[in-house]
Amino acid sequence: MHLVWTGVAKVFSDRGVPGLEFVQDGAVAGEVFAFGISEGGNDLVLFGSDTAAVPDGDGGYSFTGTKIFTSLAPVWTKLGLHGLDTTSADAPKLVFAFIDRTDAVTTSDDWDTLGMRATQSRTTRLNGATADAAHVVRRIDPGPSPDPIVFGIFSVFEILLASVYTGIARRALELAVATAQKRHSKRTGLAYSQDPDIRWRIADMSIAYDALPPQIAQLARDVDDRVDNGARWFPLLSGVKHRAITMAKQVVDDAMLVAGGGSYFSANELSRLYRDVLAGAFHPSDPESAHSTAAGALLGPLQT
Repeated sequence: MHLVWTGVAKVFSDRGVPGLEFVQDGAVAGEVFAFGISEGGNDLVLFGSDTAAVPDGDGGYSFTGTKIFTSLAPVWTKLGLHGLDTTSADAPKLVFAFIDRTDAVTTSDDWDTLGMRATQSRTTRLNGATADAAHVVRRIDPGPSPDPIVFGIFSVFEILLASVYTGIARRALELAVATAQKRHSKRTGLAYSQDPDIRWRIADMSIAYDALPPQIAQLARDVDDRVDNGARWFPLLSGVKHRAITMAKQVVDDAMLVAGGGSYFSANELSRLYRDVLAGAFHPSDPESAHSTAAGALLGPLQT
């Protein structure tokens, strides 16, 4: 999540958009930037917020609400978040800003999850947490927007997520190969790597995995090179994330079958990969959102 904000700062810088220089300078100085966007029950994600953003009259804001899945929760020094301003003359406006860790921020010790244990993505409660004017990055209309903050967050977030889960798949494939070469059949005396069914399964894993790294690399290059994909950006980005987590889950499932019952024990690395890969479906864009975005791009909006 630290890389999300530093990535968004790069997107801004590459396009000559001011406002996130303090993120680049802060990262160099050792600041840790966490991502406070997700809210329970808020399926609008970037396009809306249940967190109240109240202007202070000097260009700053105070934020009151609850953010979930706040990665780096125990260690962050700056939290990038959004909230909804409903009181200004031009309201409603979505406000994107950065706050410090103060007494107005409570980090719950509630990260008791099936997987992704190391991220410590705890719940964060805001009770009038303030951002001064210098750290208010954007005020935009709620809903889909071409604003650089929306594109920056969405592009960096989706590409990083796709990369993480593709990395899980790569490690699962490596473990499956190593296990197949090490285990031997009592029936034939041969290594499992000589079993036609095991060979087919591992080949299938490799074929599925090999499709993702080039896609991720191309989209990352397009972002860096400022390629104008127009309205196609959102289906491209949500699509690569969806394909990555779908592929990764199937590869990990197959790796566990290759490795056998030993992979079911908690201490086994494949067991950890299995638990971690399950989280992919919960990260935006979820499967429903990815399919809705693709359908909308091809078929137009739903008629009401």
